[in-house]
Amino acid sequence: MEEPQKYISRAELAKHNNPGDLWISIQGKVYNVTEWAKVHPGGELPLLSLAGQDVTDAFVAYHPGTAWKYLSNFFTGCYLEGYSVSEVSKDYRKLATEFARLGFYEKKGHGVLVSLCCIAVLFCLSVYGVLKSNSAWVHLLCGGAMGFLWIQSGWLGHDSGHYQIMSSPKFNRFVQILTGNCLAGISIGWWKRNHNAHHIACNSLDYDPDLQHIPFFVVSSKFFGSIWSCFYERKLNFDSVARFLVSYQHLTFYPVMCFARINLFAQSFLLLMSKTKVPNRGQEILGLAVFWIWYPLLVSCLPNWGERVMFVVASFAVTGIQHIQFCLNHFSSNVYVGPPCSNDWFENQTKGTLDISCPAWMDWFHGGLQFQVEHHLFPRMPRCNLRTISPLVKELCKKHNLPYNIASFWMANVMTVDTLRAAALQARDLSSPVPKNLVWEAVNTHG
Repeated sequence: MEEPQKYISRAELAKHNNPGDLWISIQGKVYNVTEWAKVHPGGELPLLSLAGQDVTDAFVAYHPGTAWKYLSNFFTGCYLEGYSVSEVSKDYRKLATEFARLGFYEKKGHGVLVSLCCIAVLFCLSVYGVLKSNSAWVHLLCGGAMGFLWIQSGWLGHDSGHYQIMSSPKFNRFVQILTGNCLAGISIGWWKRNHNAHHIACNSLDYDPDLQHIPFFVVSSKFFGSIWSCFYERKLNFDSVARFLVSYQHLTFYPVMCFARINLFAQSFLLLMSKTKVPNRGQEILGLAVFWIWYPLLVSCLPNWGERVMFVVASFAVTGIQHIQFCLNHFSSNVYVGPPCSNDWFENQTKGTLDISCPAWMDWFHGGLQFQVEHHLFPRMPRCNLRTISPLVKELCKKHNLPYNIASFWMANVMTVDTLRAAALQARDLSSPVPKNLVWEAVNTHG
């Protein structure tokens, strides 16, 4: 005779929400992933952000069908009391299943090969121009070419962090280190940790690191209360320095974006030098060492300091286009405070993202980010298929009366600046005093 099934309430499940006691529910079954979280390929943060909840939609979004067979290893024997599925989630899961049946997760096209060839050509042209030409104008163009190289490497790093872009996991890892660490000076380990947290907690002011740019930028007056960052595990102090900088953020946005890469360099080093667990830390450090050998060496080959500075500024400014693109997709969208709620997975992802309308021939420029709604709902989807699934996602949003936010590249810029301006004016009007200047906060910027 079979034993009766054991049930636990949502309130009981919610108690298991810390690193030493981490439970989740998938399709009504309760799993203990406390130990698994330590070796989870996506890192601990996604599991901790959604701990104590039913995470079925998030699991569907981030895992291939082959992952389901491993769940039995973590089953507690308990089921979630009163488990039910909303109509939105039902349709979302059906759509994900249909995409898998059609092979959309496997059809990756030739975009990766084209991107790798472009990176190789841009690198050779930049190096050749620096070494063989005496013209300052050529050297300026070479700096710009280096910036475009970094943009293309960024798209590959982004894609390879979500799905396997190469024929094998080892080859995928090699390309990650080559294009990210060695050629661009950005730790792929830092990128994946940061980006996974962003996707899980899309536009949560205290959980999403992509909105935590104090003291330079804030997108909401809620930051004025010096909220606690659950990603950086520290208070984001809104002091006198932050108030001053934020008061002019709509004017400084584009100039700062031209040099935003410096922050990525710093964040890469801070993570790799910290006690945080980083898979293959040695590979990461070696890759960064390669970059910091060849790039300064190439710059030193220029004839004078004026051209060296010009080359560096050109490469940073051009790649700043990509940093702006990252901001456009979220800065003007809906934000909230608190942990992500997996019960409203589809709704949260659509409310916190903005698509960029553009013709197909401009897809290369946006690197897939123009379909941000689709990407956040189906993060494992190769970017070459995002335009194909876009009408189906739009139809599903319309069916359930959910926003499908889309704007032109120009209007997205306008919306972003308007958001920054609104927060800037609010910062100027604050009547309550703020703590005295914390210079450390200005120097150690996160985000």
